[in-house]
Amino acid sequence: MGDRPNILLVLTDQQNASMLSCAGNRYVRTPAMDKIAAAGTRFERAYCMNPMCVPSRFSLFTGRRGSNISLLNNKDEHISDIPAAILKNAMGWQMRRAGYHTAYGGKTHFPVGMTPEDFGFETISQDDRDLLAEDCAHFLARDHSEPFLLVASFINPHDICHLAIRDFAETPLERRLSRPDRIELLELDKALQIPEGIAEEEFFRRVCPPLPENFAIPTDEAGAIRLMQARSPFKRKARERYSETDWRMHRWAYARLTERVDGQIGRVLAALQDSQLADNTVVVFTSDHGDMDASHRMEHKTAFYEEAARVPLLITGPGMAKGAVNDQDQVSNGLDLLPTFCAIAGLEPTAELEGRSLLPLLNAARPAVWRDALPVESELGQMIVRQDAKYMRYYQGERREQLIDLAADPGETRNAIADDGQAKRLAELRAAFERLFPRSHDPYALRGGEYTGMK
Repeated sequence: MGDRPNILLVLTDQQNASMLSCAGNRYVRTPAMDKIAAAGTRFERAYCMNPMCVPSRFSLFTGRRGSNISLLNNKDEHISDIPAAILKNAMGWQMRRAGYHTAYGGKTHFPVGMTPEDFGFETISQDDRDLLAEDCAHFLARDHSEPFLLVASFINPHDICHLAIRDFAETPLERRLSRPDRIELLELDKALQIPEGIAEEEFFRRVCPPLPENFAIPTDEAGAIRLMQARSPFKRKARERYSETDWRMHRWAYARLTERVDGQIGRVLAALQDSQLADNTVVVFTSDHGDMDASHRMEHKTAFYEEAARVPLLITGPGMAKGAVNDQDQVSNGLDLLPTFCAIAGLEPTAELEGRSLLPLLNAARPAVWRDALPVESELGQMIVRQDAKYMRYYQGERREQLIDLAADPGETRNAIADDGQAKRLAELRAAFERLFPRSHDPYALRGGEYTGMK
């Protein structure tokens, strides 16, 4: 790759893998994201380590599973016993040791009390909207005597979270999150506006996204999903009470919020070009997790459904393939990005990292063997993903064991666990699951318990 390139890591929040016009979504326009894809590789089979903000971001910046420290959901964000050995090998510290200037701007959502400095970064901006784009531009315009790793972490399209919370707020926290003067609600109201000059009938017929093909609730859905919703009444009420029109407007607003952040990303990319550094910079774009966006009549995240767990991942840089789409290899932004950055910097990844450098997949000739299956975890249970199937074990509720035949059922509409024709595949997946989730990776074992249910 020649001289060690700079790295620009662009993060959005709660953007699922379908929310890119370059991925074939005609209801959203993302020219900045599309530009990265056209100049590099779009990974069609990229997943987060955990479809929840805090644990996913912990994995992104440490390369470790959240379950290693019993970090499975946002309520665990008060965790205070993160081993020093994990933090000292976090992304920023490793890249600093390689001689990189490491800078971070935007949303953090790390465990409570932790800052980018704990992960080895200088903070250049605490804004996560328009000012972040400006602050990144100022950083890029500096004189750089050493290579840099710049993280630009934007908030949107996360504002979509506030729609169901506002509509069905019950708890004091939900009511605080629903105050009309909050920036999230002001942005959401803009996103919900129907364009001027178009009749409502034409808007819903021609412009507004339709309901997803997998809008229906599966009859054999894992009981853990419904138990999760029972713990968050606004999620349950959205599923029960939103009309089809309500769900379509949710999808409309989600697309507009994605376009909003794409514009902010475009300003960062323009600043990179103006800095004369673009030709020697690896640009990585991804998101911490997705959003259900009306699939199975759900919003928010946490579930193992594709809409929540699969994320966009775009990578471009000097010497890398251009305009490529990798739809064969399962990759993890939480496990694989840190080893990738180590490889770019000429570092040997530390032994405890289970992820792999993605550099071999960014060249014209991909390796014959990549990985058989990929782990994903959440507070609900554990999952492995192969190219053709997903296998899940939930901690609580009915139908805890789930098998999805992705080739025959990409919308995840039925549990194939009892199908006669799945016996061989099921045996293989169970064996792979035991390899990827040994007892040491059971969060409830780490907490001193058994499989007694979600906390």
